[in-house]
Amino acid sequence: MTELASKASPAHSIARVLVIDDSAVARGLMTRWVEEDSDLTLIGSAVDGEQGLKKAEELKPDLIILDVEMPKMDGLAALPLLLKAAPGCKIVMASTLTRRGGEVTIRALSMGAADYASKPQAGRLAGAEEFRRDLLSKLKALAPRPIPPVPTQNNVAPAPAAPGAPVARSITPPPASAPAKKAFAPVAKPPQGRGATPRHTGKPEIIAIGSSTGGPQALRDVIGAFPADVQAPIVIAQHMPALFTKILAEHLTKAGKLVCKEAEDNERLKPGCVYIAPGDFHMTIRKDAAGFYAVLDQTPPINFCRPAVDPLFQSVAEVTRGAALGIVLTGMGHDGREGARMLRSVGGTILAQDEATSIVWGMPGAVAEAGLADEILSLADMGPGIVRRAKGGN
Repeated sequence: MTELASKASPAHSIARVLVIDDSAVARGLMTRWVEEDSDLTLIGSAVDGEQGLKKAEELKPDLIILDVEMPKMDGLAALPLLLKAAPGCKIVMASTLTRRGGEVTIRALSMGAADYASKPQAGRLAGAEEFRRDLLSKLKALAPRPIPPVPTQNNVAPAPAAPGAPVARSITPPPASAPAKKAFAPVAKPPQGRGATPRHTGKPEIIAIGSSTGGPQALRDVIGAFPADVQAPIVIAQHMPALFTKILAEHLTKAGKLVCKEAEDNERLKPGCVYIAPGDFHMTIRKDAAGFYAVLDQTPPINFCRPAVDPLFQSVAEVTRGAALGIVLTGMGHDGREGARMLRSVGGTILAQDEATSIVWGMPGAVAEAGLADEILSLADMGPGIVRRAKGGN
């Protein structure tokens, strides 16, 4: 039995991974990690972008780990060609925690990379357990999901739908060489009732956004849709390491009409400014007689994240008494769900990105599945939807 066949089964299917990295040490570690994981299978490796492109055209991987700095053809040059060679493939950039690595990573995300994993500096890879966990979790979160077959009774095709009724899609089973991939698929529920606390219908005092995998691209689109005269401060918790959040803020400033910056401890919040929680710090919002201000701390990670969305949303709920708008964008996990629950319970409005436009429908899916989303919007509609509510619309 082949390795691929031994891993795959009707209840346990796998994603096919190609590793592209010029470092023999890094490439060896990443290929071994993939081979050892029962949810992934290694289909090949390459030492530079040119070789990786040839293998991607031949093997059609589901997932690619792509190094940034390589000879002949680097990661940025290879990225668009790889996306064209293997349509539907998700690419994870492996970049170092440096200013250069952060700049290139943010550019790669804007060009279509699905996510990134922060690779330790050369010489420290042998003990890179955190890198291994981060990389594998992101690969598995990005693995494509199967579309389940339409159930039938006694192998009889379902009767034609009545006029106006939704029609089920026909399903073509994948070939044996490309088994279906498993993944958790949240199911959206209608918004829960609010009990004795009605929804706040005026202009929000704060707009709070949470995002993770796919977040930098989504934030670029959302912030880019805001006009210069937004009358509320915008606060963001994006799962990112230190340094990368500062670079993200710079790129978001260039993408739109608003000034975006890393928040500073005890910094006063100004209307129309965007404040991003610095990597490795939680951000919460406080209020005194002079108005709102940000507080940073390094208390333990929440939902395995720091910054985390839950404490940000919960603090916004406390200081605004529900006069706030909470938005949960693409991301893996469920961070933001409990914060959204608290914000909504005091009258806040919650928007979630839809599954079709999310890189990973984990965080927004968890909010939708819990019945906490007042509206589920595509990425194209999210920016205009926020702006409309920021002006007091519903």
